[in-house]
Amino acid sequence: MTEVERAGEQPGEAQTETETVDTAAGRAAAEAGGGPGSDDVPAPRGRRRTVELAIVAAVAYALDLITKILVVEKLEGHDPIEVIGTWLRFQAVRNPGAAFGIGEALTIVFTVIAAAVIVVIARIARKLYSTPWAIALGLLLGGALGNLTDRVFRSPGVFQGHVVDFIAPAHFAVFNLADSAIVCGGVLIVLLSFRGLDPDGTVHKD
Repeated sequence: MTEVERAGEQPGEAQTETETVDTAAGRAAAEAGGGPGSDDVPAPRGRRRTVELAIVAAVAYALDLITKILVVEKLEGHDPIEVIGTWLRFQAVRNPGAAFGIGEALTIVFTVIAAAVIVVIARIARKLYSTPWAIALGLLLGGALGNLTDRVFRSPGVFQGHVVDFIAPAHFAVFNLADSAIVCGGVLIVLLSFRGLDPDGTVHKD
């Protein structure tokens, strides 16, 4: 074979060797989970939704706190206010139990549970990428903080304080806005779980 023939074959041989190296590198990257053909690379989830959670919690907490202050100042010790006849009234009630007057003898227990709920929500917030979950957890957090504030700062003592309730529907327990926020947040969490949406924004199928 002449030198000219060898020179004419060298570019093709070099190209073949380069393609072989690239193919091997691509296969290794794909097996490691970083190649362009890998199905294991998670899709970007965007930013964490801690700001949304904090805003919802702050609004729920502020509304609960303001209404309780008004109830204590304007309604406690006075006759109930009829909002919709006898179907709905505003009536100041001190509740030593949980939401809707449940478990009146377990004030300290419910105080500990409320504090534990707040800690759990704070831990979940580090991996929170779902707006619906941020709203649900924000409602739960705001409500828990609202009732926990009563239990810590109201009489008869620290961690034994009675919660201020005032919304009194006919044939139902008296409750407050914190209770409503907790219930709404809990219902939303159940719905999101049934739909398979996780706090990190991923969707799972059973």
